[in-house]
Order: sequence, then C-alpha cells, then structure tokens
Amino acid sequence: MNGEELTEQETALYDRQIRVWGADAQRRLSKSHILVYGMKGTIAEFCKNIVLAGVGSLTLVDDRAVSEEALSANFLIPPDESVCSGKTLAELCCDSLREFNPMVRVSVEKGDLASLGAEFFDKFDVVVISCCSLATKKLINEKCRKLSKRVSFYAVDCRDCCGEIFVDLQKYNYAKKKTDGATECELQYPSFQEAISVPWRSLPRKVSKLYFAMRVIERFEEAEGRKPGEICIDDLPAVLKLKKELCEAQSVNESHVPDTLLERLVMGAKEFPPVCAIIGGTLGQEVIKAISSKGDPVKNFFFFDATDGKGMIEDISNPNLES
Repeated sequence: MNGEELTEQETALYDRQIRVWGADAQRRLSKSHILVYGMKGTIAEFCKNIVLAGVGSLTLVDDRAVSEEALSANFLIPPDESVCSGKTLAELCCDSLREFNPMVRVSVEKGDLASLGAEFFDKFDVVVISCCSLATKKLINEKCRKLSKRVSFYAVDCRDCCGEIFVDLQKYNYAKKKTDGATECELQYPSFQEAISVPWRSLPRKVSKLYFAMRVIERFEEAEGRKPGEICIDDLPAVLKLKKELCEAQSVNESHVPDTLLERLVMGAKEFPPVCAIIGGTLGQEVIKAISSKGDPVKNFFFFDATDGKGMIEDISNPNLES
C-alpha cells in the first residue's frame, strides 16, 4: 500500500476486522512486511491467519523439498505429487497463500537465513523463525536487534502435542485499554540469549515445566549436531543424562523436568496438526498485536500442552537487564 489511507477495496474486504480493531490498526497491518522461515505446520497456520488479516507482504524462506512429515501437518502443500515436483516447500506454500488473499504480496526468498546479512532483515517489520537450531535462534535474534529500527522477533517450536513461542519486541510501546480510556505502556524485552541465560534457580517454582524440557532438548540437539526434530526414542537415555547434568549445574531439583515430558518430546518430535492450529493462531494474534500496538503482548514465552489443554505465559527475564 503506497498511501496512508486504506483503499476502497481494502476497506470493503477488511470491513469486519476494521470494526474489531479499527482503521488505524488495519492501515498498519497493510503496510507491514513479514519474513517467515521454516514452513512447518505451525507456520502454515500462522501464515494463513496473517494473510487473511491483510498484511502488506509476506516473504517465505524454506528450500527443503516436500517430505511425508511436511505433508502430515502442512495443509498448504497440494496433495498432487505432480504439482510438488521440483518445487521447494516455500514455493508450494507461496502458491497456496496467494489464493487466500490476492491483495497480500506473497514471495519466496532462497538461501540460508543464517548467512544473510543484516541489510536483508532491515526490509521487514516482523521476523518469525521455526525449526531452527539453538545457534540460529540466537544469531537471527541478534541480527534483528542490531538494526537501526525495531524488528519484532518470534521463534516457534511445536513437537507432538506441545508448543513454544518466544517473543522479543525489544523496547515496545503500546496502548492498553481501560474502562476510562487507554493507557500508554512500555515493555522491555530480553534477547533470546539473555532469556535462556537466566539461572533456573532464580525462576518462580511454578514456571512451566515445558520451558525447562525445551531447553534440554535444544541443548541435546546442539551437542549432537542434530537438526531440530532429528531425535528419537533411542536418544532418551542420553537426553535424561543431559537433563541430570543441567539440573545439577543449575542447582535445581530434577522434578523441574519430568522424565515423562522429555519422553513425549523425544518420541513425538513431529508436529500434531490440532496443536499447530492453536500455536499458529496464537502466534498470529501476537504478531497482529505487535504491528497494531494494541493489546497486551506476550512477554516473553508462551507454552501449550494439549494433555492438559492449558496455555501459559511466562516472563523469563533477568530484572538486572531491564531498564
């Protein structure tokens, strides 16, 4: 969108949501540019939601070919094998997303995200990454933070019936609704590196056990040189050994990371479509909040476990780093 005002076509198409969050929020959405890496099932749900919401542009990055795992969770991939031949996941998803909303510019960028320079990320307002290693999460987050403008960063991971979203909005100002009007609020977010560096023993006792379990799985895959999700039940003894070492190093009881939870994450490294819908929907809502500056955003982790049906927001921050 070149101008400041919504066109007649946009106003007509987005009429219902304009009634919900207002014309100003829709204008901001229509001018926003989103980068997404890793076209898994959760990301497919997220992309569908923000394309329907009417963002300005969406750029997809994923050079992988279609696999059985991708087909089981990503509804954007056509079932026709002849259509999939010779195309990457990003290209296939791009074709499908364009049909959802022709007014949104959906494109594909090829290459390794980690090797791209900071100037590449400067083109975007929001960066969302999925199925990334621990090192890649840290690297992309830091590249976003070094830019002259604020770029919202999200990392999402969905394994079996569990999901995690990490949010870094840096220094974020937004309007919080109250009965007598709106109040301007400010939040200071830590980077991914700063958040996961907070000592476990300093966290509240009721912090989601998924937080600790995901850190164990993350560390195991990094130590073994595995790609995210390249883990199976044969790895469980080594994962439990690492859990014990980490708990000892962090001076916390091993009950913080139940063996049964780690076993579920190891056995169910693939995505579970109903959970993809929940995590992808939540991620979409959070990105819309960040772009529109309306509503209380997640700070800074969101967890969901389908076994109890609960979603939890956890603020994993070092108070000494906040200003």
